[in-house]
Amino acid sequence: MSAHPHPAAPNLEDPNLEDPTLGERDDPFGFLAEEPAKGPAFDYDEILSRARAAIDQDYSPATDHAVGQLQTDLVEAFAEPEQPEPDLASEPVAEVRPEPEAQPVFQVEPQGVAPRISIHLFCELAATGAIGEQALKDRRLARASGAIFPGGLPAAIARYRSHTTPSLIIAEATDDSAALLANLDRLSEVCDGGTKVLVIGRKNDIALYRELVRRGVSDYLISPEPLDLIGAVSGLYEDPSTPFVGRTVAVRGAKGGAGASIIAHNLAHALGERLESNTILVDLDLAFGAAGLNFNQDPLQGVANALADPERLDPVLLDRMMVRCSDRLSLFAAPAHLDDDFEIGAHAYNEVTQKVRGAAPFVVLDLPHLWSGWMRQTLLAADEAVVVATPELASLRNAKNLIELLTRGRPNDGPPRLILNQVGVPGRPEISVKDFSEAVGLQPVLVLPFEPKLFGQAANNGQMLVEANAKSKAAEAIASLARTIARREAGAAQPPKPSVLGSLLKLKS
Repeated sequence: MSAHPHPAAPNLEDPNLEDPTLGERDDPFGFLAEEPAKGPAFDYDEILSRARAAIDQDYSPATDHAVGQLQTDLVEAFAEPEQPEPDLASEPVAEVRPEPEAQPVFQVEPQGVAPRISIHLFCELAATGAIGEQALKDRRLARASGAIFPGGLPAAIARYRSHTTPSLIIAEATDDSAALLANLDRLSEVCDGGTKVLVIGRKNDIALYRELVRRGVSDYLISPEPLDLIGAVSGLYEDPSTPFVGRTVAVRGAKGGAGASIIAHNLAHALGERLESNTILVDLDLAFGAAGLNFNQDPLQGVANALADPERLDPVLLDRMMVRCSDRLSLFAAPAHLDDDFEIGAHAYNEVTQKVRGAAPFVVLDLPHLWSGWMRQTLLAADEAVVVATPELASLRNAKNLIELLTRGRPNDGPPRLILNQVGVPGRPEISVKDFSEAVGLQPVLVLPFEPKLFGQAANNGQMLVEANAKSKAAEAIASLARTIARREAGAAQPPKPSVLGSLLKLKS
């Protein structure tokens, strides 16, 4: 429209140009101004020529009131196109927007230990989210995949309108009891069958608890700590028919030659023979494992066969692959040869370790001196972690790194157990026990002196330390560590044997 000159206003005083309908029409060109400006007069032909230049060269008004019709035609030609009336029968009156979906603020993938479930935590308080994060990171729930969402029960209801529900929903509710029950009813409408619900609340109310149970809630926790939450989740999926799951003890050297394998073998022997508990020793140093030599065994099959096909491993096959060193101690030996490269994934190590746990109350893992994903996972998943170090600078650095890793990765467990081995080597400058402890931030549970004769004799004869010398301090110290790990007190003192003199005095009396 800006490309054509605006038609000038006609002289409204001319009776030939009057139009009684002008007051009823739109006036985009100022024809109906209260006080029209006086300007040059234009005749009809000039006005029409300007209109034709603006509209169409063939344009011609079709009524007797030419000027009025010209105005109408100009308005219609340059007006905005009218929008069609909406069909109320076929189109919604207003668009219903869904509630915004909560996005997870923390998420973990499955890694290692049972149960294999998916967990969604909907929290209202930041502190509850932090507790849930600690619980989901814990080794006891490492096989569970989980996510944490803000918003509490309303966020859970909104999410599961368009998503499938996980195995377990944990929802925090700080509202009053009536609002909590109403939200649970709404949640039940969008939950899939088989989903368990655990509620975190603030009220210690037995009536509320009974009502929650009546509505199908699996458990109700009041301001839980991470271990409380872990225990509640584990309890929901415990199977009474499943066999006992043993405790794993992972023994790792801070440095090559620290003596971790000797400690692991003697610890397993002490658990089995001195504490009379069924124990399995697993030698995971596939290429250079020495467990077979130290127990004077040469099995045809061992842990490498199980790792090659972990899905096949069942209790019967596991029993055939292990060799019995005694009635209570079994050995899952390494092949200790270089014919294979042993390119085995972390999944295989995890599967074999979990299946071995179901075969005995105690499982001691002799870990090689290397670092990989499966090594990290095995250390963090163990019930007990033992770090063996020597009083040297390199060993101190590595021990400190391992202890820090285990402390960070197992926040809900006690610290790892540090053993300082080979203390007092003649002529070797050493870091004192006090300085070593201060540097790593942990006191050693055992300080074993350098005894080359005892350790060498036991290794060469395929014996344990207690078999080589039952009265040795090292054997007694490892037996004490075994009692600590097994959570048993030292055995009661044996009654003194009657002397010959005492017997003679009794006969005389």
